[in-house]
Amino acid sequence: MFCRALLAITLAALYTSSAAAAAGTGGPAGCVTFDINWNLLAFGFNGKDYSAGTQDTWASGTVTDITTSGRPPFNSVNTTCYLSQFTNAIYVLNADTANPTSIYIYDATAKSWSKQTVVTNTFDYSNFATILDHDTNVFYAYSNGEIFSLDMASLTAATATAIPWNAVQQPDLSAGTSGTITPGANTAGYQPVLALAQNHVQFLNVPGLPAGSAKIFVIHFSFMQPTPQPFGKFPTTYGKTASFFQNTGVQQEFAFIPSDGSATYVVNVESNTTKTLTGPPVPDPLASYSASTSALVQLTTSGKVAFLAYNQNTTTSGGTWSTITQIPVATFSTSNSSSSTSASGSASGGATSTSTGSSAAGTSANGSSSIRATVGGGDMKLLVSMMLAIVLGFVGLVL
Repeated sequence: MFCRALLAITLAALYTSSAAAAAGTGGPAGCVTFDINWNLLAFGFNGKDYSAGTQDTWASGTVTDITTSGRPPFNSVNTTCYLSQFTNAIYVLNADTANPTSIYIYDATAKSWSKQTVVTNTFDYSNFATILDHDTNVFYAYSNGEIFSLDMASLTAATATAIPWNAVQQPDLSAGTSGTITPGANTAGYQPVLALAQNHVQFLNVPGLPAGSAKIFVIHFSFMQPTPQPFGKFPTTYGKTASFFQNTGVQQEFAFIPSDGSATYVVNVESNTTKTLTGPPVPDPLASYSASTSALVQLTTSGKVAFLAYNQNTTTSGGTWSTITQIPVATFSTSNSSSSTSASGSASGGATSTSTGSSAAGTSANGSSSIRATVGGGDMKLLVSMMLAIVLGFVGLVL
């Protein structure tokens, strides 16, 4: 009797430990994106920010330290950053645990930071995914079964007036083809994956949709298309996205990387087709992604940056990922981020969803100060298995 009780208590403790580790996971407490000259920018890398220059210099060039005052502390998991192409500004979300709802603005021309206050209204800042629309410079987000918007106007620096998240509508995520619209349909339990192309928000990972399909929200008409749009071949699963920019005009393609990292799917919304490219070098379900006109960049939770070269006109499949070793590897932790970062940005240190096309990094972009568990998912499973085997062996001996 005692042994059974001991076994039950031990199993409960193991389950609690592994659940706590899973709950503590999150995406990088930093981000990578581009300015309008397609210089790769890395923010929140051990208390520093860097410019790695343009793609032709990544193999042999050196990074430039662009750390300056007013920057966020980058002490929160699931930080995401977005390029406003018309203004050459970078909008950074979820980078400050003390101000979880604020948006930090980096003026890439003036190389200066400011903090924009935000009114959340009914928007749930602990659970959302978002994109930044190219033409309107408006964030569109999905949170708790509803679409919200936040208008950044033409901001390159914060204003004294707080800007609000406004409710837009409940989307219809039904998989049917009847042509009728039912607000809120099929949203229960939806784990959002949002992508942007042609001023349309693509809803991926919708339960019940055929593989390679998405539900679409038309931004300029605030209209949810009633029937799914087929794009070719990619799985209905959770993952990350990043939209490829154009030198002129809106994005026509976005990359979708499933959580297992098995492939990189590039979806073209003009031709309604999908290319299958090589999966990222690290199959990290919590990694974040950004894209320029010619590269897809991955930032892993272990702080490494890699890229896949891409040409919309000539790349049809495959491709080779390369690590950008010039950017120092980041160590993402609350203690590191909070202690090594100062208001002046002078502390020592050493390293999307993208601008308009990336969904919020992680399964949610929250204001929690928790950082990913030190023990990874695979290590935790092994640890649990070993402990369970020991307990069962002990119980067997006693019995």
